[in-house]
Amino acid sequence: MKILVIGGGGREHALVWKIAQSPLVTQIYCAPGNPGTASLATNLPIKVEEIDKLLGFAKSEGIDLAVVGPELPLSLGIVDLFREYGVRIFGPSRAAARIEASKAFSKDLMHKYNIPTAAYGVFTEIPAAEAFIRKTGAPIVVKADGLAAGKGVIIAQTEAEAIEAVQDMLSGNAFGDAGSRVVVEEFLTGEEASFLAITDGRFVIPLASAQDHKAIFDGDQGPNTGGMGAYSPAPVVTAEVHQKAMEQVVQRAVDGMAAEGCAYQGIVYAGLMVKDGEVKTLEFNARFGDPECQPLLMRMKSDLVPLLLAVAEGDLSGHSIEWHDQAAICVVMAAEGYPGDYPKGDSITGIEAAEQLTDVTVFHAGTAEKDGRIVTAGGRVLGVTALGNTVAAAIERAYQGVEKISWRGVQFRRDIGKKALGRI
Repeated sequence: MKILVIGGGGREHALVWKIAQSPLVTQIYCAPGNPGTASLATNLPIKVEEIDKLLGFAKSEGIDLAVVGPELPLSLGIVDLFREYGVRIFGPSRAAARIEASKAFSKDLMHKYNIPTAAYGVFTEIPAAEAFIRKTGAPIVVKADGLAAGKGVIIAQTEAEAIEAVQDMLSGNAFGDAGSRVVVEEFLTGEEASFLAITDGRFVIPLASAQDHKAIFDGDQGPNTGGMGAYSPAPVVTAEVHQKAMEQVVQRAVDGMAAEGCAYQGIVYAGLMVKDGEVKTLEFNARFGDPECQPLLMRMKSDLVPLLLAVAEGDLSGHSIEWHDQAAICVVMAAEGYPGDYPKGDSITGIEAAEQLTDVTVFHAGTAEKDGRIVTAGGRVLGVTALGNTVAAAIERAYQGVEKISWRGVQFRRDIGKKALGRI
């Protein structure tokens, strides 16, 4: 099979890495890819939003299956386009991808189909949003309705801060069109977990549990990012929590999407808040999380390709997933200044030394090659991912890898996985 992976981040490097292990695969292409994918696939100079060019390549090259990594091409309708021309593709349709592309759509879906979530309001006018904020009180959460690269969420500690966030978004200053409508919702307390599943629109198979670390600094301090690290399994997802997440959240979402006439096929990602054994849904994403994808795929024992193919063909029945007993952890190494402005072009050293460690893989996210050197080219630069017989062993090994890598101004959290240790 010839596979085309669409995207160029850490998630896509992990997908290429896992797909390359399948005996079914003869050739992998990655668009646009990165220096990490280049050792396993042929990188293509096509941007993820250039969906017509991607289709043209898939048709001319005889691609057997396209796999969409990021949310942007999904929201642009790449799945609909490829299906129209008979090219098999893994991912939800444009209508189904609204579960991530529009937080208002997602919250309304949760409300309609009795999926536990926070109380909320959807607003396009500042005065109405202000009134809701004053009635609800702080802390309170303000979200841009559209796609904002994982950064369109403001956890406001005061009413004034929330009102300022609403004003910034609705005026178009903060997130452009993504903030032309806002969702304001009550602040939930508890411990976050990432619950991912693969579905053909009817049949749902859960993936292993995981936990992301969104804040930039240790102790979940500072502004949110696209994710500073993740680990799997997540002890907060007990057997009871797992069952509730499947029955009350994921299955209801999949069934609800089908009832709405936009059957959901692909990865459905539920961001959960867990408290006292109960779950509430923070958000849905329409693809693998990044960085959750990296530890999940390292733990996946099964061949990923038959699963992707089954979803693309609309029938996942009869499939299952085996997992390694080991734990896995990904520590994101980011550029100085991220999630704000950051420099590019700084030389990175030590990647090869890190990968010589047992069970350590370095997934490239924001890197580029320049004059034979690997340099920084994004905010989140690398995801150092390791396996271990225990969470503690995986943490130790990952940070051994991190310590071997350096560039000017590198930053990373030093407490990835610490919450898991407190529950073991």
